Amino acid sequence: MIEEHQLIPYQLAELPLGPWLVFAPHADDETFGMGGALLRAADAGIKTHIVVLTDGALGGEKADLVAIRKQEVANVAEFLAVTSLQCWDEPDRGLKITATLIDRVKAHIRELQVASVFFPAPFEPHPDHRSASQLVWQSLAQLYKADPMSCPAPLSYEISVQSPINRLLDITQVMSRKEQAMALYNSQNSENNYPQLVKALNKARTFSLNDTVSYAEGFYAYNKTALANSLEATTKAAMQLYWQ
Repeated sequence: MIEEHQLIPYQLAELPLGPWLVFAPHADDETFGMGGALLRAADAGIKTHIVVLTDGALGGEKADLVAIRKQEVANVAEFLAVTSLQCWDEPDRGLKITATLIDRVKAHIRELQVASVFFPAPFEPHPDHRSASQLVWQSLAQLYKADPMSCPAPLSYEISVQSPINRLLDITQVMSRKEQAMALYNSQNSENNYPQLVKALNKARTFSLNDTVSYAEGFYAYNKTALANSLEATTKAAMQLYWQ
């Protein structure tokens, strides 16, 4: 059988090339999933852009929840020093992969001329998270087919569970700021203990790192040539390593 270091990173990675574009299924996923990376990017002078795909209407009982969540993500974007934020208002728990939405994703990527595009990791249980993964992957695949050289790098990020990763970013020095950002999502934190769960996931991601790293975020950086295949086939190929 192959060794552990062939399955998970045993060393830290550098920040991906910027500018960045992060697709979040809901307002909060960008922060819970990769808030530390976004803070580090801002500190490094990397421009970051966020698209919140759904309206988040089913994330609680408040009648004005959609407006509340938009205000929360606007506050968080300011705290994270995000360059631009868009909310596309697709239906919560009803995110569909349509030709129209794929075209919108592609147009936004082209407009911003980003170097790295982030989307939820494929093992996320929430249906909108998985739909977001497929949506962005298919959009990038079309861009790659049309012009491989200008297609940005695809990266997936973890939100609620561990998925295959090949990059670990140290967020130890910005963890307290990530906690402050997560605390701004009061509407969601009143529904569950999300910040505690996220902090535990970030702690667990230090398993393969030395003891100077207290918290890390995990990512999978895909070779752009993988976009010639489906996300399902690419993920299965990554998981096949566990049987080798």
